Amino acid sequence: METQEPAIVVEGLRKSFGPQRVLNGVNLRVAYGETLSVLGRSGTGKSVLLKLIVGLQKPDSGSITIRGQDITGLTADELNEVRKKVGFLFQQAALYDSLSVGENVAFPLKRHTEMSPAERNDRVRELLQQVGMEEHRNKMPAQISGGMQKRVGLARALALDPDILLFDEPTTGLDPITAGEIEELILKLEEKRQTASIVVTHDLHGARMISDRLALVHEGNVLLEGTYEDLEASKDEFVARFLKQGS
Repeated sequence: METQEPAIVVEGLRKSFGPQRVLNGVNLRVAYGETLSVLGRSGTGKSVLLKLIVGLQKPDSGSITIRGQDITGLTADELNEVRKKVGFLFQQAALYDSLSVGENVAFPLKRHTEMSPAERNDRVRELLQQVGMEEHRNKMPAQISGGMQKRVGLARALALDPDILLFDEPTTGLDPITAGEIEELILKLEEKRQTASIVVTHDLHGARMISDRLALVHEGNVLLEGTYEDLEASKDEFVARFLKQGS
């Protein structure tokens, strides 16, 4: 996409749940064609950050600008319009159990477009081909593996042709080979589409493979942001410990 404006700008983001402060003034920006991986220990607010960016939760303070628009004060209808250009892959794929693989991918098309059944059919076939799942189109989610479910979730996330993609732990619970396949798929899609992507993960190896930049979250703040080499060069004790445990 030919634009100098960042796809996502997060400034001074704060979020607490009761007495527990999860995010404490987080600042991030992501350009089109760029992948930022957000790393950190469990419970450090990484997934909360994604939910705030997609508008599933409201921040206590700070701003979130998506495609040039601050979303923090939008109505539900306005937010839904913004979300059409944001693809979200949930940690557990979040497929509808009662719908087939093909019907899951068709769901956003049915809900948000004026496509004819034939056009929807073609689009679903194209999306499932992109993630290597076309032959499983008529199966139910319970009949396919966790890795396959992630692929279908990714196809559904791409249905409305988003220019922003958010991934919540895309390789959690997968064996190393399947995890590698999902990472390769993410890389291919991003190269082809020039999307702005945020990947929340604790998988340091995977993050290093697919990211342009890494942001390490610790105690509600971005402790360090930069390349993997920047993390390696850091003298910070927590950064060194995190790298050691993740290697």
